[in-house]
Order: sequence, then C-alpha cells, then structure tokens
Amino acid sequence: MRPLRRHSAHPPQPAPARPDETFTVTFDGRRLPALSGQTVAAVLWAAGVTAWRDTRGAGRPRGVFCGIGVCFDCLVTVDGRPNQRACLVPVRPGDAIRTQPGTGWADARPQDAGADHE
Repeated sequence: MRPLRRHSAHPPQPAPARPDETFTVTFDGRRLPALSGQTVAAVLWAAGVTAWRDTRGAGRPRGVFCGIGVCFDCLVTVDGRPNQRACLVPVRPGDAIRTQPGTGWADARPQDAGADHE
C-alpha cells in the first residue's frame, strides 16, 4: 500500500478567484447591483427583497421556496416575459425585473402574451 501524499500547498490556500464587475438591474424601478452568474432570486435576496409575487386566490406573498425550479413560487417578470423562475434565471446587465401580479400575462410583452392570454 502506497503512503498517502500530502497536497503541495499545505495548509490549503484559497483559490485566487475574484468576482466579476458589478452591473445594475432594476426591480420595480429600483436599481440593484448584480454579479455575473447570480440568479434573479439571489439578486433580490441580496437586496433584502424576499417576496415578489402574490398568490392568485388569497394574495399571499411568495418568493423562493424550493430554490431549484420545482415549486414555481418564485415566478417573476423579466424584461416583459412573465412566469420566469427567479431561482433559475441568471441576471443580465440592464434586466428590468418586476413583481408579477396574478398569472403575469396582463403586463406581458405582446409577442410573449399571444392570443390565448389576452
């Protein structure tokens, strides 16, 4: 049996990674800082926003619940496209993120709304 080898840098050193430059997105008109690779939900949470949608029936606030795109509680409108799962969608510079009332189709872009949702 071969003896275990120690890693050459012992104790382990942190990786020399640094975050990219910040950019700005808006949430209901409020400017928020964001980093490349962050999801919409991560940006909103970092800004202290924990709810950005209401349930259709009772109007109860919703935000991230599962965090893996399964529950659909975190739906949000991004650049006029409703029903985007905030926990999965990465932010892009200049994104306009909005709370989503109801199904979100009332304020959808015409090309995304289609005849079925008018």
